[in-house]
Amino acid sequence: MRGVIMHAPGDVRVEQRPDPVIEEPTDAVIRVTASCICGSDLWPYRGAEPADNIPMGHKYVGVVEQIGAAIEDIQVGDYVVGSFVASDNTCEICQAGFQSRCQHQVMMGAIGTQAEKARIPLADGTLVKVPGVPTDAQAKSLLAASDVLGTGWFAAVAAAAGPEKTVAVVGDGAVGLLGILAAKRLGADRVIAFSRHADRQALARKFGADEIIEERGEAGIARIKELTNGYGAHSTIEAVGTQESMLQAIGSTRPGGHVGYVGVSHGVNLDGLDLFFATVNLLGGPAPVRRFLPELIDLIMTDQIDPGLVFDLELPLEEAAKGYQAMDERRATKVLLTI
Repeated sequence: MRGVIMHAPGDVRVEQRPDPVIEEPTDAVIRVTASCICGSDLWPYRGAEPADNIPMGHKYVGVVEQIGAAIEDIQVGDYVVGSFVASDNTCEICQAGFQSRCQHQVMMGAIGTQAEKARIPLADGTLVKVPGVPTDAQAKSLLAASDVLGTGWFAAVAAAAGPEKTVAVVGDGAVGLLGILAAKRLGADRVIAFSRHADRQALARKFGADEIIEERGEAGIARIKELTNGYGAHSTIEAVGTQESMLQAIGSTRPGGHVGYVGVSHGVNLDGLDLFFATVNLLGGPAPVRRFLPELIDLIMTDQIDPGLVFDLELPLEEAAKGYQAMDERRATKVLLTI
């Protein structure tokens, strides 16, 4: 099969890879119908993480082609969506709603789903069948549900977004934008998005942002407080993962408020005393997408939400390198790879 391999920072190629096979009785093999490039894929692309002949991709939708002997719920021919973390969905951590930290977790990035096929470990616990046949627009949205929508949704839940709440969103990439959508669906009265890019500002407003702030750092914090009578936001989504974004998120949140942080942390160091006196609730980490997939699939298949709008560039798998370059240069918010 054909699949994306990153040989070194900035060096992305589509090459022949061995076809996946059933390795465990709990595995399934799917024919990937669409994958995409994640903001977190840019960390190795930019040299911030190791990149030495590694398979790429952890988001996917597709059709089941093979199942292991222990599979009970998923059948050959099912159109499925799965999380970027494979989980059994039965251990105590999964049952508490944190499938991304399952005791038997397998990170799908180690398998690589920017490919024609993929082996899905723990398939019964990881994959969710989609009812009916999705339209092209719904298929894009289902792919978003595999990671960025599920991650934005978790960020909004972790930030306790809801009625009578003002929500601030730090980060205008796909996750931050879909965090806006999630906050509005959860009933937030007011969503304030940080963004300096006109195209992303427009999409933020389409997803429900009420106001846009272009200032960052201390100036951004001051602006949030100015807009909230000096208090700060009740709920803040952090969707970047840098020192600046984390400090901005905490500083934008009122005492007693909640920060949902889902940006993959790179170089973040928090001062204990500053954190102590911030008096905010922090919850985040790898999003338990599997917890939310049934609800998100229903919202998508009934056309109540359209998160697929975050995909602003669509390329065939063979042109994946162009997609990485476009996202790295911020010429694209989110790149969909057709297979």
